[in-house]
Amino acid sequence: MSIEDLHADAVRRLNAWTATSDEAERGRKRTLELLDDGPVAMTRAHRRGHVTASALVVDDEGRVLLCLHGRLGKWMQLGGHCEADDTSLAAAALREATEESGITGLLLDPEPIDVDIHEVRCGPADGLPAEPSVHFDVRFLLRAPAGAQEQISDESADLGWFAPDALPAPLASGTIRQIAPALARLS
Repeated sequence: MSIEDLHADAVRRLNAWTATSDEAERGRKRTLELLDDGPVAMTRAHRRGHVTASALVVDDEGRVLLCLHGRLGKWMQLGGHCEADDTSLAAAALREATEESGITGLLLDPEPIDVDIHEVRCGPADGLPAEPSVHFDVRFLLRAPAGAQEQISDESADLGWFAPDALPAPLASGTIRQIAPALARLS
């Protein structure tokens, strides 16, 4: 795969997707506008903003796995930056969630559940200091295998399973909005 292929997949996926909320539809449209800038919009090199991929991991009891982000100090889904060797946007979300949770055998639903656009301080891949940027985060659903055991990664201060009506605080923006469409897919 190449970054061009990953870009083409993101454009296809978002053009075909029916958003799960009005806010997600606004995010879908704005992300497609960003993608008009070309494959660079999939990378941190695109400083005005770039596409990221994340995943809400759900277990067979309907609990969600959230991470306490080490730098931000907020609870959120797992995910992050796309890499040139990701085969699709959904595959990037699966890779990130597997790396950050330590759980193997996660089952991917390839249709997005949400698109959230938020400001971040994001460092370029070469390790320079973080600069203001915007993440155009496309979010997916992952199902955890029975008996899955999470392991905290370098990027997380903590990981935990939570019932949707008993979420921890503080939550990152847009975290709650993705739970209902994820749980609806499980039905």
